[in-house]
This record gives sequence, structure tokens and C-alpha cells, in this order.
Amino acid sequence: MSGVLTSHKQVDSLITSGGIMPDTWIRDQAIKNGMIEPFVECQKREGVISYGVSSYGYDARCADEFKIFTNVDSAVVDPKNFSSNSFVDRKTDVCIIPPNSFVLARTVEYFRIPRDVLVICLGKSTYARCGIIVNVTPLEPEWEGHVTLEFSNTTPLPAKIYANEGVCQFLFLKGAGDCEVSYKDRSGKYMGQSGVTLPRL
Repeated sequence: MSGVLTSHKQVDSLITSGGIMPDTWIRDQAIKNGMIEPFVECQKREGVISYGVSSYGYDARCADEFKIFTNVDSAVVDPKNFSSNSFVDRKTDVCIIPPNSFVLARTVEYFRIPRDVLVICLGKSTYARCGIIVNVTPLEPEWEGHVTLEFSNTTPLPAKIYANEGVCQFLFLKGAGDCEVSYKDRSGKYMGQSGVTLPRL
């Protein structure tokens, strides 16, 4: 689209028709509708990896609960039958990921996604530049819960994850209208999850 938006009406029209949502919308949804709890209204960055609302997203924090992958029993990783014995639980401010391994964690924040919104997640560049990859699947319309985070250490060295600091950015994509069937409508298996949640079938 060319030209400059000259009125609030044009801006409202863009938001109604879909697109990536700005800080003003994120703040409004978080405060009025509890979309993000607890919610940080501005970027916190002094002495920490930044978190809080940004121009077009929200940088979430990692809680201090971790499940560190270990394969002491030489088990096979099976998404349909995943054993909790493959993890060691730790509650700590700094988690060490073994070389070429991964850790499951969760966000500090609890999310409630509106019916006409899909949320995607990208890792923080601070971690990406250290060879630590953050993976999160999309947050679907009307899903709610703590987000389970997966950190992959792609390096041959141990790597640190800092609890209560920023680890990933969520981007809110507004659809052109409400979906016919939401995650809540179909009773999705990860609805309302609390804490670090393992794979379910």
C-alpha cells in the first residue's frame, strides 16, 4: 500500500482487516482482557536480557523451572510415548544445558489468546548468536496457558539459560475475521497448561 495514513479511521481499518499488532493493541489487550499476565508495559533491559512489550511484539521471560534432557537409559525419543524419565528436574536461576542437548522450560507469563488472533514466536538474538535455539509452536486462537519453551544447545559446550529474563518474542497476527473453530472449541490437549508440559497424544 502506497501513501501515508492520514486518519485514525484508516489505521482502524488496517487493524480490523488483519495484520501484525502494535504495542498499543498488545498493551490494551493485556490490561483490559488479561491476554498476558503478568504484563510488563515497557522494555526492561538494564543488566538483563530484555523483556516486556516492544514495538510489534512481547518479549517473554523464562521461569525458573527446567526439565533437562538426559539419556542415561539409552532410550528412543518417541513423540507418541515420551517418558518423563528422560528428564532431570531443576529449579534454578541459571540452567546449564549439556552440549548438543536440550531443555524444556516455561514462560513466566500466562497467555490468553483472542479468538481472532494467531501468535508466533521467535527466539531472542542474544541466545541465537550463542548457538541456542528457542522453539515454540504457534499459540492458536482462544488457547491459554503457560507456554512450554524448548531450548536446543547446538554447540559442543555447556550453555546457560537465565530465568526471569527475556528468551523469546511473541508476535500477534490478527485475522481478517473470527475463525470458525478455535483451539478452545476443539478442546485442544494443551489447553490451560500450567508449568512445563511434556508431549501428549
